[in-house]
Amino acid sequence: QVQLVESGGGLVQAGGSLRLSCAASGSIFKINDMGWYRQAPGKQRELVAEIGSDGSTNYVDSVKGRFTISRDNGKNTVYLQMNSLKPEDTAVYYCNAGGLERSWRPFDRWGQGTQVTVSS
Repeated sequence: QVQLVESGGGLVQAGGSLRLSCAASGSIFKINDMGWYRQAPGKQRELVAEIGSDGSTNYVDSVKGRFTISRDNGKNTVYLQMNSLKPEDTAVYYCNAGGLERSWRPFDRWGQGTQVTVSS
């Protein structure tokens, strides 16, 4: 079984920064896309940023220029550097990863979520 464990959330003032981390562990052969999603109260979960195995990235318009997604393939870890945070960034942030287990069975896993709260 593949598991994702997130860390790095918390409370920060508007304009501040946070760095989220998400480490994948278990019987992993290969990880393809990794991404960060968020869900604010009363809203649907939305994609924030994603990164392919080749390093290609994609961001939702509202975070472009402020957030940076990166990954360390040797550590099976994805990061989200969040700068110039705004109150509207407040949400539970979830990481997601898809790939192949060593058994060649595909997987698509979610982390447990980490709360990010930005005060005005």
